[in-house]
Amino acid sequence: MYDNSSTTAVPVGAPSRQNRIMELLMKSRETHGLFVKQGEVVEGTVVEKRGSSLFVDLGPRGMGIVYGREYYAAQDIIKRLSTGDTMSAKVVEPDNEEGYVELSLKEAGDEKKWLTLRRFMNEGEVLELPVLEANRGGLILEALSVRGFLPASQLAPQNYPRVEGGDKERILVELQKLVGEKLKVKVLDVNQAEGKLIFTERRQVSEEMKQFLATHAIGDTVEGEIVSVVDFGAFMKIAETDLEGLIHISEIDWSLVEDPREILKTGDRVQAKIIDVQGDRISLSLKQLKDDPWVVFGESHKKGDTVTGRVTKLNPFGAFVELAKGVHGLVHVSEFGTEAHMREVLAPGSEGSFLILLIDSKEHKMSLGLPAGGQEILSEATDAAVAEETPATSGE
Repeated sequence: MYDNSSTTAVPVGAPSRQNRIMELLMKSRETHGLFVKQGEVVEGTVVEKRGSSLFVDLGPRGMGIVYGREYYAAQDIIKRLSTGDTMSAKVVEPDNEEGYVELSLKEAGDEKKWLTLRRFMNEGEVLELPVLEANRGGLILEALSVRGFLPASQLAPQNYPRVEGGDKERILVELQKLVGEKLKVKVLDVNQAEGKLIFTERRQVSEEMKQFLATHAIGDTVEGEIVSVVDFGAFMKIAETDLEGLIHISEIDWSLVEDPREILKTGDRVQAKIIDVQGDRISLSLKQLKDDPWVVFGESHKKGDTVTGRVTKLNPFGAFVELAKGVHGLVHVSEFGTEAHMREVLAPGSEGSFLILLIDSKEHKMSLGLPAGGQEILSEATDAAVAEETPATSGE
């Protein structure tokens, strides 16, 4: 079947030469990236402002227009633009009914902000930003007009709220003291789809940490000042740096420490040994700069020796006995048969004789037993200890 309207016989349904040329042109333009896509950020030149519309020349990619709600949403941007200015915009509709490329200036601005924030994250850019608000979880900061969150866990040691017991109200009070202060932070996470921007102050410490580790190593002794004492230990600011290290309660002294405040106070100047470095965390020890009492004890005592000790603590699996300052052994509950019987013959503070069943000075472990007749001796010592603590009563 043929089309008779033309002098040239053309099969019906076959594309005309003009349509084929247009098709080839379209493909050529696509190949050269001339067609815009929805969501793409494009650049153009301001042609004119007419009413509530802004016309933008996109060159071979067509004529763009910002109008309607997009125009009103970007009025602050548009009023600063003049004919001939180059600008960026985001494609909302590649080809509307009038043949224009509909654009959004506000979305393009937002897009560029998030791209810049992602670049900051990838390049480790340091930003100095003021703290706008505080809540129980951390701080609110703003970068490129985008609000972000700095979790308390990502604060540098000197700004971390050290609150006993983790009381949230007291943590909030400490965090509020930082409002208005400028902090040097880095972008930790960016998620434009969720509108999430997370900062960290701790990564900033790593630069100084590198400098510190260039001249210090695990095993070195450093001097500093105690800046905070908490239930689990104390924080020491290392001299001539902004770095802080944690002296864990177990590293304060060889003897058992129940409350760090009984030994250390804010303002104390001490020397400590670097025992570990993990990321930006420095672990310090006071006790490792002192003679290890276990070594001294082990040089003069061995398995099978009978020693005198003082009971310091009872728990369901046995009794802890102090044999020398900083040296403790465990009498297992099985030595007494039952926990109830152990508590009958022992009390914290009572003294008695014990048999060394096992000693490992290197691992700081010692198992103790009761010598022959030991339970009777301990019972008498316990009765005497209880009698001393019981106040005398007046006669009837």
